[in-house]
Amino acid sequence: MLYVGIALLILLVFMIGISVYLVIYAMKNMHHHSLEDSRAWQEHHYDLSWYDSMEKTDYTVTCGDGYILHAQFLPNPVPTDRYVLITHGFTDNHYGSLKYARIYLDNGFNVIIYDLRGHGMNSKTITTFTILEREDLYAMILDSRRRYPDMKVLGLHGESLGAGTTVAVLEKKPPVDFAVVDCGFYDMVPVFEVAIRSYHLPVFMVKVASACAKVIYGYSFRQMRPIEALADNQVPLLFMHGSCDELVSPEHSRKMSKATAGYSEVHMIPNAGHADAVFTDPEMYRIIVTDFLRKVVPDPGK
Repeated sequence: MLYVGIALLILLVFMIGISVYLVIYAMKNMHHHSLEDSRAWQEHHYDLSWYDSMEKTDYTVTCGDGYILHAQFLPNPVPTDRYVLITHGFTDNHYGSLKYARIYLDNGFNVIIYDLRGHGMNSKTITTFTILEREDLYAMILDSRRRYPDMKVLGLHGESLGAGTTVAVLEKKPPVDFAVVDCGFYDMVPVFEVAIRSYHLPVFMVKVASACAKVIYGYSFRQMRPIEALADNQVPLLFMHGSCDELVSPEHSRKMSKATAGYSEVHMIPNAGHADAVFTDPEMYRIIVTDFLRKVVPDPGK
């Protein structure tokens, strides 16, 4: 019995140790991309000359807890009172939002991009997978409304973590007119379960890791549920998802579309993986987003 007890204790310590490592690795964003790496990745996948030739304005936004976000404004060459705020994915930075920016510029929008907390030019801190990020996006929305008083339309577009954050912020009833949600998650627990399986570890360790996250950082995985923001949401939503997404399955978008109280659409891009839809079929992606905008956004001047 003594040996059995020792073995169980060693196993327990091992599980807790692995869980603590995974929590710190994920929530401290240990594998984030540098601005240089992200910029190089974008350039390898599409032409950025349009961005380099644009007028740009850099500025900062102070959030409710005092955290400072770095943002950038891309004005449309043709004056417009329509704006979109794009939120990038986990480990990326504002350069990762540029693959969507051109669609909105071509549809008559000004574009605002920014770095999520702990990403890009922002100071290093933990990633809470929508809990604090939701508050940051809300601060960005309010700042945008104040900063650009000509604004008549403000939309949101998010990818992956940015998509989850875009959904989560709707709980605060922000003054926005639409949202495009690309490969977003309704709940981080099943996403962490996929990640745990990739390490060939038992799924129940997600519960252990969640408890460790609560002890270490004050937030458990079960608090990371964007879908809870949708029960009485009336903001029109467009869910985009790659049909072959193995990290965040397409079912996440389907569940959120069913959960929202307002208008929504779900579109699957065939053969696309996670955060890859806009590259797998850029023309289809552009057509779907453009069609959605025409449905939910008033014509200019009205």
